[in-house]
Amino acid sequence: MVKIEVLGTGCAKCKSLLKNVEKAVSESGIQAEIVKIDSIQEIMDRGVMMTPALFIDGESKMMGKTGTVEEIKKMLKK
Repeated sequence: MVKIEVLGTGCAKCKSLLKNVEKAVSESGIQAEIVKIDSIQEIMDRGVMMTPALFIDGESKMMGKTGTVEEIKKMLKK
């Protein structure tokens, strides 16, 4: 199972990224655990300087922008 983490404090971009991640997972049919991380301390501990951020299996994939559903689906296939 893939672990997907969306890091952000709850801004509109963060909510949009979470929604796009959920849709990408649903459309691709993969098994994934989606975790929302909104702790500023944990976000800083990960070295994230701009939110939202997307981590897949512990690896940083996107920072400071909201990816499209298609972009996220491509990341999940790798």
